[in-house]
Amino acid sequence: MEFVSNFKSHGGTQFVVNHEALDTTMTFGIYQPPGEGPFPILWYLSGLTCSHVNVMEKGEYRKIAAELGLIVVCPDTSPRGSHVETHEDNWQLGGGAGFYVNATQEPYKPHYQMYSYVTALLPEVVADNFPADKSRQGIFGHSMGGHGALICALRNPSMYKSCSAFAPIANPSESEWSQNAFKAYLGDDPANWRAYDALHLLKDGASFPEILIDQGTEDTFLNDGLKPWLLEAAAADSKTKINLRMQEGYDHSYFFISSFMEDHLLWHSQWLNR
Repeated sequence: MEFVSNFKSHGGTQFVVNHEALDTTMTFGIYQPPGEGPFPILWYLSGLTCSHVNVMEKGEYRKIAAELGLIVVCPDTSPRGSHVETHEDNWQLGGGAGFYVNATQEPYKPHYQMYSYVTALLPEVVADNFPADKSRQGIFGHSMGGHGALICALRNPSMYKSCSAFAPIANPSESEWSQNAFKAYLGDDPANWRAYDALHLLKDGASFPEILIDQGTEDTFLNDGLKPWLLEAAAADSKTKINLRMQEGYDHSYFFISSFMEDHLLWHSQWLNR
């Protein structure tokens, strides 16, 4: 593990770290609040084309994380490196578009194991090197990362105590954004996609106590790629409560995310400290 940088912020420290995983070098950001800990861990999963950098620079989470005593971890969205299969001409596949699945198809299988990376590999690195309390973990994210947060929580309700999302892709099996990536990573049979689709997980019996979702009404992707109301409808027949808040006038950008970041950290802190 290599510490690439560290900056003092709001009494704590913002680190950027490199480590070896997925047969390549992965990078993540981690904010450690002031104090000795151990601190609850909050995972933030970013969206398509993003890396760990976007939320670090635009998300405005450190002040409230410092006040609440939360470690915030920002993984990358895919493996990187010249030896890793990617597609410079397709922003929906390859680099920056891992979709938080474990690929079963070549040439992606050796590296694109982002589900295992987020739920198993990186948590061990964080727990071994930072004052983190693995018994108190929450997860949230934006767009593709919102999809990632939902599937991680629904598949691991005993691991995470809280879950929220900004403008998540609710039904990636049917979204133009993600269908091609699912086919490339998981094969042609849609039955193999269900385990990575929050809508199908809910329909198949998965549950999580309560999920907060914020969605902007002026999001240009709302009706084609996101469709959060599908989750609300599916959850009506499950043990999951979807708290969907349609935020008037907001779009898909970090202007939207940063506007409600404090709300989400307060939400997670309440669940993590119960």
